[in-house]
Amino acid sequence: MSVRLKMLRKQSGMTLDTLGQLTGLTKSYLSKVERGLSTPSISVALKLAEALRVDVESLFAGRAAREPVTIVRKTERIALSGGAEGGEPRVQMIGGGPDERALLPFVLRPPADFAASTFKEHAGDEFLFVHRGAIEVEVGGETIALKTGDAMHFNAALPHRIRTLGAVQAEVLVVVAGNGDGAHESDET
Repeated sequence: MSVRLKMLRKQSGMTLDTLGQLTGLTKSYLSKVERGLSTPSISVALKLAEALRVDVESLFAGRAAREPVTIVRKTERIALSGGAEGGEPRVQMIGGGPDERALLPFVLRPPADFAASTFKEHAGDEFLFVHRGAIEVEVGGETIALKTGDAMHFNAALPHRIRTLGAVQAEVLVVVAGNGDGAHESDET
């Protein structure tokens, strides 16, 4: 993302200060992302894309924004958030990005403790499918347990967070849908 972010920012005629004001992120953090010293979360990637008026995919790859069919092989997934040492990333983008389809699909491996997962809220809808393990979702003041094969759809404007239940690291397919006008204000789930 580092080279692409800097290029897109410069193409937009923005300074790091301007981009920081538009996204609510600090200049030093943005500089670290541009230099490849920090990997942005989904929420940061979406904020950057919105501020730069591009789709999230443009921050990560040089692919065309709208292909009739997009295939992302497991080995081509884009890590959006790190994992344990030597482990798989905690969040991986698995789709082509939120282009005209307005969907952002990714795989999430939630932490075991809610303390490591702050409440998030954003415009649009969110869909969860538990691929492996069990999770607990706090959404809108309610706590809901889901196990392998369960699914959940909710208004993402409700404060929400997710954690893994039990000894098996949960793996969840998460699809974030925009708010209908193509703008995404999502925070990492």
